[in-house]
Amino acid sequence: MTVLPPLRQVEPVPITVKGERMVCLADPHGYVEDQMVLSPPAFFIATCLDGTRDVEAIRQEFAAAFNGFKPPEQEILNVVNSLDEAGFLCTDNFARIQTRVENAFRARHIREARLAGQAYPGTPKELRRKLDSFFVDAQGTGCLERIMPGDGKPLRGLVAPHIDFERGGNVYGTAYRRLYESGKPDLAILFGVAHFGAETPFVLTRKHFQTPLGTLHTDQETVSTLERACAWDPYATEMAHRMEHSIEFQAVMLAYLYGTDVPIVPVLCAFPGEHPDDINGERVAITAFLKSCGEVAADKQRNVTVIAAADLAHVGRRFGDDLDVSEELIASVRQRDMDDLQHVASGASDKFFDAVMVDGNARHVCGLGCIYATLKTLEGSDVTGELLAYDYAPDPVGGFVSFAAIAFE
Repeated sequence: MTVLPPLRQVEPVPITVKGERMVCLADPHGYVEDQMVLSPPAFFIATCLDGTRDVEAIRQEFAAAFNGFKPPEQEILNVVNSLDEAGFLCTDNFARIQTRVENAFRARHIREARLAGQAYPGTPKELRRKLDSFFVDAQGTGCLERIMPGDGKPLRGLVAPHIDFERGGNVYGTAYRRLYESGKPDLAILFGVAHFGAETPFVLTRKHFQTPLGTLHTDQETVSTLERACAWDPYATEMAHRMEHSIEFQAVMLAYLYGTDVPIVPVLCAFPGEHPDDINGERVAITAFLKSCGEVAADKQRNVTVIAAADLAHVGRRFGDDLDVSEELIASVRQRDMDDLQHVASGASDKFFDAVMVDGNARHVCGLGCIYATLKTLEGSDVTGELLAYDYAPDPVGGFVSFAAIAFE
């Protein structure tokens, strides 16, 4: 029998359709826009597609899992063909889809607002109304116009969430209100998270970031400076910027505060979970890159703010943990987060990294890399950090995510 093609990296989400439990497949990389709903048996077949099994092997696996029942060969092939047509298998069909999407992305000078109209309102009026609600005063009314903008030096650094606005709005508001009240930056370096990995430790892009409130321009000269500091091709995995939401949310907040007046430098962080000092062959390269970021941030000719688009712990079954959420678990995670955030506020990048990794990052702190990069970029500056807010929010599939706001004066 012919070996069947493997399933691509997909994001399965349990759903209920007309009272029946199903699984919805989505493409986290965004090559395939449409989602695909599978029954549990069909999803089981999909999970067996690892590039080593043929139809008969999957029938045997199915029988072992479903009380000895072996589906007909054609039923297996029907699932495989449907997955292939949808673009969820590593086949020639997906290769054509991938090439078409990547060519279109590279041809554009703009990184489109991928989540506009989905994770947040897509029209300026509705989006402003939504973001206004994050800036609520003691009288219960919220509006940016009620806040006095600062005219001094802006924050040197900021840790802000990248969770969706619906769940993290209060902490977004706390973080960006402090930035607004300090002063307007001349440049913002945005360290985001490459959630689905990348081929290099950091990923640059020259594309400008579109938002419903205007397009933020990427500072080409600074990107060139950082590009020269890279011992790797910083654009090798530039496609990661296309779907990544962590920087998109910061771009929206900056556009809300300042329109299109603040240029940005978008950087995705993707270096491995080991401390950079332990990464053979990459320690010197990572250090050199972050040193260059530090030199940009320390430029006395302009006021630069460094922003870490960082969530903290991701705990629960949604994130691979074999445990249920409880008040005790939430309290335990909060204590660990608070201990780690003390290192962040004191600017101790290495102590922060080691504290998160002492148990192999069992809390799945996705913002580890971008917070570390932010602290290293600010290293040597006369800054002090202040924890402004901390919160957590449930994940609809099971689990919870924590996040915080920290300002560096």
